[in-house]
Amino acid sequence: MKKKNEPSFYESVQRNFDRAASHTKIPSGLLAQIKECNAVYQIRFPVKIGANYEVIEAYRVQHSHHRAPTKGGIRYSRKVTQEEVMALAALMSYKCAIVDVPFGGAKGGVKISPREYSTAQLEKITRRYTTELVRKNFIGPGIDVPAPDYGTGSREMAWILDTYMVFKGGEIDAAGCVTGKPVAQSGIRGREEATGRGVFYGIREVVNDAELMNSVGLEVGLEGKTMAVQGLGNVGYHTAKISSEEGGVKVISVAEYEGAIYNKSGIDIEKLHRHRARTGSIMDFPGAKNLEQRKATLEVRCDILVPAALENQIKKSNANRIKAKVIAEAANGPVTADAEEMLLKKGVIIIPDMYINAGGVTVSYFEWLKNLSHMRFGRLEKRFDQNTYLNLVNLVERQTGKSIKEREKTVLARGADEIDLVRSGLEETMVTAYGQIREIMHRKKDVKDLRTAAFVNALGKIASDYINLGVFP
Repeated sequence: MKKKNEPSFYESVQRNFDRAASHTKIPSGLLAQIKECNAVYQIRFPVKIGANYEVIEAYRVQHSHHRAPTKGGIRYSRKVTQEEVMALAALMSYKCAIVDVPFGGAKGGVKISPREYSTAQLEKITRRYTTELVRKNFIGPGIDVPAPDYGTGSREMAWILDTYMVFKGGEIDAAGCVTGKPVAQSGIRGREEATGRGVFYGIREVVNDAELMNSVGLEVGLEGKTMAVQGLGNVGYHTAKISSEEGGVKVISVAEYEGAIYNKSGIDIEKLHRHRARTGSIMDFPGAKNLEQRKATLEVRCDILVPAALENQIKKSNANRIKAKVIAEAANGPVTADAEEMLLKKGVIIIPDMYINAGGVTVSYFEWLKNLSHMRFGRLEKRFDQNTYLNLVNLVERQTGKSIKEREKTVLARGADEIDLVRSGLEETMVTAYGQIREIMHRKKDVKDLRTAAFVNALGKIASDYINLGVFP
């Protein structure tokens, strides 16, 4: 339950919006339009669970139609509320604008705990929820495109696609009605890791920024940095794994639903993942110390803190106990507006959610493009590129008189697979978006933090779209 005087997630989003809006010259009427959610669909539907019927509460919110379709995940959680879904939908609009993905923001929520239902029951709920969306025209490749979020994954997206096709089976682009699907069912390689990999790329950009690192007394570069991760779900797991394997980061603390662990010498994330799969818990992991409280991971002394669970995890009540130099908001809204003010005064760098966790929607965009084009990435050019590179390698051999081993030749001449192209596109997106955010901070001297700069960037792009549409001449 929210403590008195703590802003809600929605209130934090709106306060951050107002703070950024004061740094723009966008007309007040246009700002008012951008700020509010355009459409809110509140649903109650019955599903037979066992011998009884259960009435399920659910939502779908479309925040902005400055671009079409709208885009956003569906979360399954007992904590889902209309206000939370509205906040998430708003963040999606800003997030898509920041990474130049041509969608408006949307979000969905179903008020259930997946742990309390069998697979068959979850399928029933998912299919019925999808049916409600289809009936009200709240889903479609050119209308509104859901994706996974907290409590959902590729399995639920496959159920959504199948249900949609029952109603719209003759629609040639039907596969584009949802993203995050299994690869075998019109999905795309690299989508599962996308948000975590995007977090890694975003963190890498920040820690390679000499000006920012000097401000917190850290050396430039990822190698050797310590990291604490709250949440070992899809996002937290891939962030920690990729950061340690590709960035040389040392993960020293991990928290999950069942508790938290710590090891100053570092935690092998892949081994921890297998340990949890085998035992059902991260606790009692060999070499690590069990922490007394689940939220203790947030207060561990480290270079980089990655809250990858739910919103409102860092509040006024615990902000002063945060010891990290950099906070990467892998989850949506983990830091409240009040807590952020306190942390910024301490000099903490906060990498905002609307930028750092945009990898998921970026690769969802790639998947949507794949579905509309009806062709996997790399199919046309892979062999051509491979033959071109092989000819170059052979030319080098002839010109130098030195032979190259076949294994090395294979590596040098390899054409790009779909996952290579997806990762390349995601990296380019995150690097470019960070450059735009930092450019705003350098140009607007009164903008001192990354979140405000990211918001200013997003608001400028969305306002421009509305003006170009002729809505605000």
